[in-house]
Amino acid sequence: MTQKPLELILARNLMSALSTPAFLVDEGGVLVFYNESAGLLLGKRFEELGTVGPQEWGSMFGPFDDSGAQLVYDELPLVKAVRNGRPAHAEFTIRSTDGSLHEVEAAAFPILTAHGSQGAIALFWPTGGGQNGAGPG
Repeated sequence: MTQKPLELILARNLMSALSTPAFLVDEGGVLVFYNESAGLLLGKRFEELGTVGPQEWGSMFGPFDDSGAQLVYDELPLVKAVRNGRPAHAEFTIRSTDGSLHEVEAAAFPILTAHGSQGAIALFWPTGGGQNGAGPG
């Protein structure tokens, strides 16, 4: 098991203290942590899911556009933050593990070091919309 960069460890510690849902990915888009608030919204604690790649977390949680189509990976704020080294923002719908949909706003921030990108943090919050159901598709 390789040691995670210090910046990701510190980001995880910060996220643990936040009441706003937050998601942490490494430079490859691998989900390395989300906080308790995110777990409540997503319907599964991080400890139950663990580290997963972008394909898996994307198919599990989305995000989806207004028509229910899954957003293109390259257009996600987290991906833009990692690749471009600058903050990114979007509004979209996510799906909880119970199938309920939640409209959210998300802002992602890159984690940059002298050695380059180490990943990104996304903060996301419900915008008040949402519906219960089996999810898009």
